[in-house]
Amino acid sequence: MQYWTLRPGNSDHSLNLIHVANLLARVDQNRSRFLAADLLQVIGPSVPLAQCTIFAYPQRRNPQVFSFADRAREVSLPVISSKYVQRFFGQDGNQQVMNNPGVNASTIVQRQSIDDITHTEYRRICYEQPQITERVALLTHCESNRWLSINFYRGHEHGHFSQREMGYLETIAPLLIQVVRLHYQAYLQANELPLLLTERLIRQQHVELTLREQELLRLMMTGLEVEVIAEQLGVKPLSAATYVKRLYRKLGVSGLRELFGLATQAQWA
Repeated sequence: MQYWTLRPGNSDHSLNLIHVANLLARVDQNRSRFLAADLLQVIGPSVPLAQCTIFAYPQRRNPQVFSFADRAREVSLPVISSKYVQRFFGQDGNQQVMNNPGVNASTIVQRQSIDDITHTEYRRICYEQPQITERVALLTHCESNRWLSINFYRGHEHGHFSQREMGYLETIAPLLIQVVRLHYQAYLQANELPLLLTERLIRQQHVELTLREQELLRLMMTGLEVEVIAEQLGVKPLSAATYVKRLYRKLGVSGLRELFGLATQAQWA
């Protein structure tokens, strides 16, 4: 596993200006769900990629899957991303960077090969099953002590990143990071109240919630349909509906309206 401060890029590399303009134009259009796919479209012609995931790392909480996209892999990326968030993020080389007090640069490049991973299940589920050979992450520290990571994955058919491809990624990294920051800021503004209500409700209720239940509660407070919640959690809709009912019982409410009432009381308590 390697990481280093972002280096000055090579100006010989070029971008599709139409794709870049579209990325910037869509900031206020709630496009976060499609952002990773948009990045693959921008980068794909110069650097073949299998997948892209974008994670947010709030302080003292599990990571949040902000956006993901793949190139028709044989396994479900939402499921893999959910398992990473719930079980494996502590094994990720990104954690060594984010938890290193000596890291003070605004942007870090982190490179992780399948051979760098010693944790058997993390390697099997996140790299072997989707046939991933290597991952390059762009890490940036942003507001509210959050980190954002933009992760680009190479499939077995692509081999490892070449020196030229790494140079290209580092050249366009400042633009990609700025675009992701803008999209994430817009997302936070749109979802600030549900997140605030969720955190206060958890803090004031005399009930212990698992990290997965906390994430479920946050999704419920945004008013998402069960099908969308299921996609975000990487589970089937029927399973998500079961989890929602269990959480209602645990919090002592009968439905979403009563849950919102409880959360609002918690806000002003």
